[in-house]
Amino acid sequence: MPIKANRKVALSLADKQQGRYVRVESLVLEPNVSYEIYLEGVDFPLLLVKQVFVNEDGSTGILYLVTSDTTLTTLTYGDITTVYRTRWNVEQYHKSLKQNASLEKSPTQTVVTQTNHFFAALCAYIKLEMLRVSTKLNHFALKTKLYVNALQVTFSTLQEMQPVRLAA
Repeated sequence: MPIKANRKVALSLADKQQGRYVRVESLVLEPNVSYEIYLEGVDFPLLLVKQVFVNEDGSTGILYLVTSDTTLTTLTYGDITTVYRTRWNVEQYHKSLKQNASLEKSPTQTVVTQTNHFFAALCAYIKLEMLRVSTKLNHFALKTKLYVNALQVTFSTLQEMQPVRLAA
């Protein structure tokens, strides 16, 4: 998982026991190298990597990633960033499923209706994914576009239904 640059860490068990913590951003860390650290408030060691990347606007970004999987002594920078990328895709999936496919807005009460709502939300997510691939728009942009279109059609229909038009 990512941690904020102001989180405090100890570089050794002795430093942790003596309460000598420093902010992650103040450390001189080589990018793409994993370090065993002790995060303040966490009782066990973690592996930390510093990921440096270039944003679309040309600015440089830094991401500090930690993992609690220290069982593999050969866990590399590539392994940690691959796991994070996979985890991030799952986060995006859950967010879109809840917010764009309305999974979290379920008014259902029984197991059958809850199951039906869950299935309908999954179908909606799949349709959004298919649209995302064909239109190159993300789920939020697609939802906004569909919503604006629906409002325009509704307004046109309402205008047609009004028997008398009032002048302003």
